[in-house]
Amino acid sequence: MEFVEYADREMMMVTLADRLSSELKSYLLHQDHASLAVPGGTTPGPIFDTLSGAALDWSRIHVMLTDERWVPEDHERSNTRLLRQRLLTGRAEEAQYVPLYEPTETPEDAMETLAARIGPELPLSLLLLGMGDDMHTASLFPGADRLDDALRSDAPPVMAMRGGGAPEPRVTLTGPVLRGAMSTHVLITGPSKREALERARHLKPSEAPVAAILGDATVHWAE
Repeated sequence: MEFVEYADREMMMVTLADRLSSELKSYLLHQDHASLAVPGGTTPGPIFDTLSGAALDWSRIHVMLTDERWVPEDHERSNTRLLRQRLLTGRAEEAQYVPLYEPTETPEDAMETLAARIGPELPLSLLLLGMGDDMHTASLFPGADRLDDALRSDAPPVMAMRGGGAPEPRVTLTGPVLRGAMSTHVLITGPSKREALERARHLKPSEAPVAAILGDATVHWAE
């Protein structure tokens, strides 16, 4: 794990956006397309604002979420809704979006469709993750109903996940997909998350799911 500390959050967001842009440009020199997986939530918003204006061949970049709440895209808690507002706009509007949602009653009903959709994007070219104070990442929550299954080396690429602090059913990329990314960056802010990160480094992934991906990750932190 590489740990990068920044003087302030604004510097971190701009610097990390530039680094992601540079890595995407590099991947496009050697691949037909680049796959970019990003978290939901408001923390990465400033990164998305900058990245969406980057001079990239966005038509060859495929964007997906690391996890999604099982709610329609126009729902206020939809990660897709936020992503369309902050990242898939401006120059990045030309990117191909790979959704982790289907209008089925339960996420379990859509797993076969989602797995077939994600398969061609693997291995992920570039992965950006967040981490909660409880040391979850994506929708791999401590105490979630199928966490152990999702962390297995033979797990399917995407799984439904319930419990562990998530108020609604979710769908998440699984351990082998996250670990298999060609480049991984983790974005955290504040002293409590830095403390959580240090705890996670000494715990099993079943206790601290983020530990499953820290080995080859670059962690970016600002207070």
